[in-house]
Amino acid sequence: MTITQLFEVANLFVLPFWVLMIFLPRWGVTRKVMASYLPFVPLAGLYIYFIAGTIDADSAQALSNPKLAEIAGFFAEERATATGWVHFLAMDLFVGRWVYWEGQRTGIWTFHSLALCLLAGPVGLLSHILTSWGVKIFSQDSETEAETSSTPTP
Repeated sequence: MTITQLFEVANLFVLPFWVLMIFLPRWGVTRKVMASYLPFVPLAGLYIYFIAGTIDADSAQALSNPKLAEIAGFFAEERATATGWVHFLAMDLFVGRWVYWEGQRTGIWTFHSLALCLLAGPVGLLSHILTSWGVKIFSQDSETEAETSSTPTP
């Protein structure tokens, strides 16, 4: 397969996992699939394949002391760009999996955060953190109000 074909397969490979987490979060199959680290094995294997053919002495030296212009030059090569993209796919999926399991554990709604993780992992992570904080703040306020309203006045 060509680099382009592998790139396209990698993009398609992650989509079922996102569909399961976003649209069928409570389904038993989703829980079984997302409990496994197996979805990451092919991505890691592809990453290793791409990076092994990308790194040479010059690029290794450039990456060891990164400068923006040198990194931009490195990623100007198709195989290096594919390597970086597979890195994004794997790490965004890993973050999405964490958000998914946190939502399952806490009962916090994750649809929006997972959708954002799919598009931009760090934004989805921030969304989940803010949602979690908001839920905690509002649930504490609700508990305080409930305690205050249930306390008899003398």
